[in-house]
Amino acid sequence: MLDVTKVGKRLRKLRGERTIQKVSNDTGLGVSALTMYELGKRMPRDEAKVVLSKYYNVTIDELFFNKKVSRNEIKREAG
Repeated sequence: MLDVTKVGKRLRKLRGERTIQKVSNDTGLGVSALTMYELGKRMPRDEAKVVLSKYYNVTIDELFFNKKVSRNEIKREAG
């Protein structure tokens, strides 16, 4: 099961110096939704998970399950 609090901390860390407004503008996700995700109050829907993982250039497994996946594994699965 996903730990909403840990996911929120990972999202906040990935955001770095960017503002929530910037991430919102870049991704099309609402400021209030992003805030709730980072505070660990809400888990993103699957569509938002895809958007966030692409935006932060990490896999969904890395972002939401804290599971490192090598790029070779990704290529094998895709190919």
